Amino acid sequence: MTTYTFDVFMSLDGYGSYGPGGDWGGYWGKQGPELLEHRLAQFGHRQRMVFGATTMREFAEMSASNEYPEVQDSWVARMRSMPTTVVSSSWQGPVDWPDATVERGDAVDVVQRLKQESDVPLRSHGSLAMNWSLLAAGLVDVVQVTVFPVLTGLTGTSPVFAGVGDFDLELLESRTLDGRTLQLAYRPTRH
Repeated sequence: MTTYTFDVFMSLDGYGSYGPGGDWGGYWGKQGPELLEHRLAQFGHRQRMVFGATTMREFAEMSASNEYPEVQDSWVARMRSMPTTVVSSSWQGPVDWPDATVERGDAVDVVQRLKQESDVPLRSHGSLAMNWSLLAAGLVDVVQVTVFPVLTGLTGTSPVFAGVGDFDLELLESRTLDGRTLQLAYRPTRH
């Protein structure tokens, strides 16, 4: 059985994005060369990406727009080149993403099957609601959180862990990137 990593970016106060009035820019304006190089290395080995429909739509919209220059970063291009599974019961039409397939059904069932069948590790970036259900089902092996040095109390949206239960976290790795951004990797177990 292969491993599944829930990979997510967030502000220090726990938000995965920002809404109206937030003019931070991609990575909250805190990306640096070490972060970008480290992200590229993390996508340097074969993996299968797994996304929920909402995140896939957002990625496709950002990729089609000139408003988001960070989608041109090397690690994003490498992520886009990986085989990808979109889990959705409602997806209509083609997926604007190279090598992507849509798996209909419940995310728990789909990921459980992928973990049994895949010969490469599975990774999801974002897809909060889907990953909350996978955490609850015990299918997430690693929670990787990249914490950016910002507080978004006024403009923050998408609380990263608002939909999860209680978990104990065993620290597997911690790293400071560019002297300001933390990447933490944990093994979750239900509390």
